[in-house]
Amino acid sequence: MEVRGIKLNRFAVIICVAALMFMAACTNENKKVEQSSNQTGQPKTVSVPVPDFNADSAFHYLKTQVDFGPRVPGTDAHERCADYLKNKLESFGLQTQIQSETITTFDGKKFRLKNVIAEFNPDAKQRVLLLAHWDTRPWADADSVNKDKPFDGADDGASGVAVLLEIARHLKTSELTTGVDILFADLEDYGQEEDDRRFPQQQNTWCLGSQYWAKNPHRPGYFAQYGILLDMVGGVNPVFPKEGTSVYFASDILNKVWNIAQNMGYGQYFINAQSVQTTDDHLYVNQLANIKCIDIVHYDVNQQGYPPYHHTHGDNMSIIDKNTLSMVGRVVMQVVFGGINS
Repeated sequence: MEVRGIKLNRFAVIICVAALMFMAACTNENKKVEQSSNQTGQPKTVSVPVPDFNADSAFHYLKTQVDFGPRVPGTDAHERCADYLKNKLESFGLQTQIQSETITTFDGKKFRLKNVIAEFNPDAKQRVLLLAHWDTRPWADADSVNKDKPFDGADDGASGVAVLLEIARHLKTSELTTGVDILFADLEDYGQEEDDRRFPQQQNTWCLGSQYWAKNPHRPGYFAQYGILLDMVGGVNPVFPKEGTSVYFASDILNKVWNIAQNMGYGQYFINAQSVQTTDDHLYVNQLANIKCIDIVHYDVNQQGYPPYHHTHGDNMSIIDKNTLSMVGRVVMQVVFGGINS
């Protein structure tokens, strides 16, 4: 009995040692998997206190842009607004630059592209990209009158920029350790409509600023864990469906953001219905920069189109709602400061 007991004890020790070695191997493998996941750019949850979004402040930034006049490339209003955006971002303590290049549009004209780019925590490896276009379309071609004249672009142009300026105002004084990059893309709205017969139909005529940035990022090898584009996020009676291009390229990011918005009580605005795939700045961030980027954009899935004031003279201050600015701003701040996995 004693001899058998000794053999059993030795056998038990061997089993225990083997089990411990197996557990250690599993732990090391889990660490490898976790490290691999982080290296592939999976969003990490980094939660810090979320600042209060001030809708009055965002409204002021929006109105200031509109007061310059239509920000059509090649105009004085465009030039002055670019300087305003750069100076405002610098006043928030962000490292800011204007990325400039001569660009030829579909109608053969040449313009000086001006992408305004700001960096927060420029040395941080974990990064988030927030973007909006700041230019306005040269023509109100969806209107019934004055189709060849520019419009204010209060929602389509100024609203996304205004929300991001208000978010930028809080970055320097926050506890956020993640890096945040803000891109105000130029020449988004100088594209050729499908029914334009003045010139031969061309490809990729929209979103020229984001196309250029995606091919020539402000930092070589730039990468962000995810991106959020804001387009037409200040109008009355908003509805934000799951935009089709976002679903195709970044459904995981999209669902996380929508879950956060719905948990904040905005489910009637951030709806689960899916829209058609649209061509917007996020398309080229996904395609060319290989960064998962979603688009928060006002789109009516029932009418299969943008708001009725889109590309008309009705896109002015009268259709701007501070509550919409506040809602979108609060959602994006919760995602960035509270963590996308919150």
